[in-house]
Amino acid sequence: MGVMRTSAEWVPPLSSLSRRDLLRIAGAGLAAVAGACSSGRAPGSVAVKDDGGRRKDSLRGRLTARPSAAVPAAGSHATGLLPLGLAGSNRDGALYVPVSYRAERPAPLVVVLHGAYGTGRRELSRLLPLADEAGILLLAPDSRESTWDAVMGVYGPDVAFLDRALEQTFARYAVDPARIAAEGFSDGASYALSLGITNGDLFTHAMAFSPGLTAAAARHGSPKLFISHGTRDEVLPIDRCSRRIVPMLRRDGYDVLYQEFEGPHIVPAPIVRRAVDWFLSGA
Repeated sequence: MGVMRTSAEWVPPLSSLSRRDLLRIAGAGLAAVAGACSSGRAPGSVAVKDDGGRRKDSLRGRLTARPSAAVPAAGSHATGLLPLGLAGSNRDGALYVPVSYRAERPAPLVVVLHGAYGTGRRELSRLLPLADEAGILLLAPDSRESTWDAVMGVYGPDVAFLDRALEQTFARYAVDPARIAAEGFSDGASYALSLGITNGDLFTHAMAFSPGLTAAAARHGSPKLFISHGTRDEVLPIDRCSRRIVPMLRRDGYDVLYQEFEGPHIVPAPIVRRAVDWFLSGA
């Protein structure tokens, strides 16, 4: 499958599952990839609307928040599981700060992206033990709808919300700019790859557990990528997903560590540990 170019921006290809295929496989339960591969979209593209003004960056999938070089003010360093407080009770998200956090020691940050119909708080359970062990900040926003905007075909509200969450996190906590990762499972994995590639000047790494597609709006930077997939995945079959996505990404010059495992649509604990160790090592 070729690479499409629009407005002089590089756009990586999507996996080629059709909407009908995915609805049959997932019993209509996976809004995830089905939406992003629906009819009416050219293979290899994600719809990008440009209305100018303040929404331009989010509509292009671009995150503008960046870590601060200054040490955050004293009194803003609460630890534990904290609500973002950006959306009230209507799909907000959470930030986890390990008790070992110290403002004078910038911490690694992982943006945790949930699967379809999930929440950030629920998705945190996979990484919490490793976060405490390694001193990692975990930022887990909720998508505005049942899944992420780009997975459904158009960037916008989720990018804007994540940008606010990142801006707040960077203002309150010292983050190591050399260790910022996007991470997710299923729909979240697809979004982690898509955002990671589109914002590789922010994300140094992306960890994608069982992705269905990559739908980046443009290419910025060169994030390192970790992808895993179960050989018996009944929701996103490996032959139609990662075994197509990984070769395409490698052809496009990305450094991809790929691991298959014998199992269904899950994330085994040893795979998570390997991905986190890889991220922390800077590999």
